[in-house]
Amino acid sequence: MASDMTSSVTAPDSVQCPVCFKDFKPATINGHLDACLMKSDSSQSTMNESEPPLKKTRISAEAEPPSPSVNKNLASSSCVAGTPSSSVFSLFQANKSKVSVQSERGGMFSSKQTAAAAVNKGGKMNLLSEAEAGPAGTENLKSQPTGSNGQTLKSSNDVSPRTLLTIDKPLAEILRPNTLEEYFGQSKVVGQQTLFRSLLDSQEIPSLILWGPPGCGKTTLAHIIASTSKKKGTARFVTLSATSTSTNEVREVIKQAQNELRLCKRKTILFIDEIHRFNKSQQDTFLPHVECGTVTLIGATTENPSFQVNAALLSRCRVLVLEKLSVEAMGSILDRAVATLGIRVLGRDPANPKDEDQSDGHEPKIFIEQKALNTIAYLCDGDARAGLNGLQLAVQAQVSLSRPKSLGQDGSREILVTEEHIKEGLQRSHILYDKAGEEHYNCISALHKSMRGSNENASLYWLGRMLEGGEDPLYVARRLVRFASEDVGMADPSALPQAVSAFQACHFIGMPECEVILAQCAVYLARAPKSVQIYKAYANVKACLRNHKGPLPPVPLHLRNAPTRLMKEVGYAKGYKYNPAFSGPVEQEYLPDELQGIDFFTWTPSEP
Repeated sequence: MASDMTSSVTAPDSVQCPVCFKDFKPATINGHLDACLMKSDSSQSTMNESEPPLKKTRISAEAEPPSPSVNKNLASSSCVAGTPSSSVFSLFQANKSKVSVQSERGGMFSSKQTAAAAVNKGGKMNLLSEAEAGPAGTENLKSQPTGSNGQTLKSSNDVSPRTLLTIDKPLAEILRPNTLEEYFGQSKVVGQQTLFRSLLDSQEIPSLILWGPPGCGKTTLAHIIASTSKKKGTARFVTLSATSTSTNEVREVIKQAQNELRLCKRKTILFIDEIHRFNKSQQDTFLPHVECGTVTLIGATTENPSFQVNAALLSRCRVLVLEKLSVEAMGSILDRAVATLGIRVLGRDPANPKDEDQSDGHEPKIFIEQKALNTIAYLCDGDARAGLNGLQLAVQAQVSLSRPKSLGQDGSREILVTEEHIKEGLQRSHILYDKAGEEHYNCISALHKSMRGSNENASLYWLGRMLEGGEDPLYVARRLVRFASEDVGMADPSALPQAVSAFQACHFIGMPECEVILAQCAVYLARAPKSVQIYKAYANVKACLRNHKGPLPPVPLHLRNAPTRLMKEVGYAKGYKYNPAFSGPVEQEYLPDELQGIDFFTWTPSEP
């Protein structure tokens, strides 16, 4: 029995051709395969003579020969269906199993129907052109958005509300613009008459540091540069993230860039996301290569480059400051998103006629209130990523809740996304505040200057902005203690005890109970009279010490302490007048001879 099984495996009676699925004897399969492949090449070139040839798709050979009508459209239906073929291509397989014939045949017919539906809807078939796929054909499919069911999306324009539920990537990533015409909110940087726009059009991109808050479009701008460079073929684009890239990987990319420049005369644009995550020594790796032009560096950071990027590297790059997106810009981004996804806005005429009939009996009709879009634009605080992902979350939740629970229920239904659904998804206002970054110093400076200007309302606002953003209350309390002496000073000596008491109370009870204590102290300091005499007088003392030329004057002998006999014999403490021993004022000098008669409250330091 074992010998029979071995013989059946090693010497099959018939072998199935993987191209036409016909059975042949092992001795004749090689000659037939050569002829069959030649025939397949000629037929495919005839069908697509107006388009560049695509990479052949290989289909698993465990199926019976399909009907002529299916075999005629086999290549096109395979591509349109979007289902990846088997990566394992077995040239010779024994025709031993007929179990999966019906399932394979059903899959082919469904692919054909999908292709026909795509042609009927305007010919938007999911085929990759040579410009998109590159020389490798379908290898670049890995970079396309892919749903959880294996469906590959060509672009954001093909995304439907049903596909929205099966996409693995966030909506902000799927709808990332590829052109400056779809890039909203940064007209000061990339507007028509800006320097950067002209450099991008001429493909003369300098090394850049993109600085801006999260979700303002730093990474998107880098991708637009990459897309433009790929279309014109002027440079290759490499993306790295400082959060997961080692120095060795950076050196390897630079080595490839050197070879590319030497052999192909093509530049390399290196995009480093979160470049502030690199330490000073890692940033020094780029210096010689940016200097000599081996790579064009584009770094993106949310932190102030003055503090987080090496001065030497900063001097070799141009800093582009991207602003937080305005409410109007967020509205344009959201309008583009709902139009792409086929979502209707209540009270607004459909921008696309096909939106009138977006439901085919299976997909739901999705509507959203204009008020809901306005809520996203206001609550996301200029963060396009948070806004788009919040929209996706709200739509996904409502579609899931309204999904038919039985096959007998009518599939055509309407879904309405309201303002309450959006607020539930976003939970609260997205406050931009980084306790260790630029916004930390901006807010504490605003609080200090508002109290100095005796504006109690502004003082409360900036205090609330910091506390609601997650700031440490003890840090704020320490700044209030400093303010009590620096700006109030002797005009209200009780201000300092008030501030110290507020610090101790915050230490005792913590947040959120201590927020009202800090508010009371901030209002007290804002209303208190102001005096900077102490602050200025001490600043004059420091200037006097730093501007003094030569050795500092010695302490007068009569002011020195004399704990030993030798020191007394030398003259320490000689002639000192003990003030409590006198009933009236004592005439006595307390400054060195060089500083006699100086008044630091009125003295103006001279230039050093």
